[in-house]
Amino acid sequence: MDFKDTPEEAAFRDEARQWLEANVPADETLKGLDEIERSKLWQKRKYDAGWACIRWPKEYGGRDASAIEQVIWSQEESRFNAPSGVFAIGQGMAAPTMMAWASEEDKVKHLPPLASGEHIWCQLFSEPAGGSDLAALRTQAKKDGDDWVINGQKIWTSGAHFSDYGILVVRTDPTVAKHKGLTYFFFDMKSPGVEVKPIKQISGGANFNEVYFTDVRIPDSQRLGAVGQGWQVALTTLMNERAAIGGGGMGVGFDRIFALAKRVNIDDRPAIEDRQVRAKLADWYCQESGLRFTGYRSMSALSRGDTPGPENSIGKYVGASKMQDMASFAMDLLELSGAVSDSEHGEESGIYAATYMGAPGGRIAGGSDEIMLNILAERVLGMPQDVRLDKGIPFNEIPTGSN
Repeated sequence: MDFKDTPEEAAFRDEARQWLEANVPADETLKGLDEIERSKLWQKRKYDAGWACIRWPKEYGGRDASAIEQVIWSQEESRFNAPSGVFAIGQGMAAPTMMAWASEEDKVKHLPPLASGEHIWCQLFSEPAGGSDLAALRTQAKKDGDDWVINGQKIWTSGAHFSDYGILVVRTDPTVAKHKGLTYFFFDMKSPGVEVKPIKQISGGANFNEVYFTDVRIPDSQRLGAVGQGWQVALTTLMNERAAIGGGGMGVGFDRIFALAKRVNIDDRPAIEDRQVRAKLADWYCQESGLRFTGYRSMSALSRGDTPGPENSIGKYVGASKMQDMASFAMDLLELSGAVSDSEHGEESGIYAATYMGAPGGRIAGGSDEIMLNILAERVLGMPQDVRLDKGIPFNEIPTGSN
């Protein structure tokens, strides 16, 4: 496969690079703004110039770009220290699900404000009693006229405390097998009865949240898919979730570690000259190359109109652990100074310690390492499924710890 740009792609790359060079906000512009304010400023600037969510149709806020143009744009934007992060779930997970399942009216209403950065979305799937088994969720929805009344609890919801909308899977029929009694909705996070409680993390941040639902009313018009079809809709979200976060590229990447190994000494010689250091760097370079080309495979599938496949679990599994390993290695190279996570006094704004402490969350969020390995074993390698004792049993008849 030839990865060189065609003349048309090279011209697009030049156009993107020139615009980025002229428009990425300077540090002075961002000074005094928090993460959300910085991200919204940059997203609106891209949107106004036609560079936001470029693969989306124009009527939804994009520019009808091709899959390879999206790859080129992402490559070029990654070269700059541009604000990002708070829109990943909305644009990478909620939007593809809305495009696949929502009415045209809802797409036109909700997608442009998501592309412009006006609205932030979150994903409410995991629950305390379910662990990594999404189909074991217990949050209930009961029909009441034209509305559904929701009661229950979600957990580990990233960004819930600053989100405007959410996507939600609930149980609407406990008398059928657990995968068949689920229904999928989108809703306003400011709805009466929604309570968000941030969870303090070891890194010092509080990006994850508990979300409680007490008689929350969601109109039936905000249901995605048929009643009881929530699992199929959720699979659309999950496949795009692995595509969105699979690279594990946040925090610490190979280029940063390579530069550090050239700058830091071991026994009065540059660390890069140490055989063990070079061996580690070679392994990580190979992993990043593999992740990049696996990403290209996914983009090729998207360009054909296909849904991202289970191979995206490769990126999620490899990328998250790689990021943790590289952060740990950097802290070792820096010795005592590597343990400082303070953004004002730590090495490179304390990114290594912060990444190391935040990495375990990345190995759980979006599916734990064990879930990724099961997906790869069953759906990529074709190995037998794990034994499931609850298969086909009505959900309300499955034994629980209280039975």
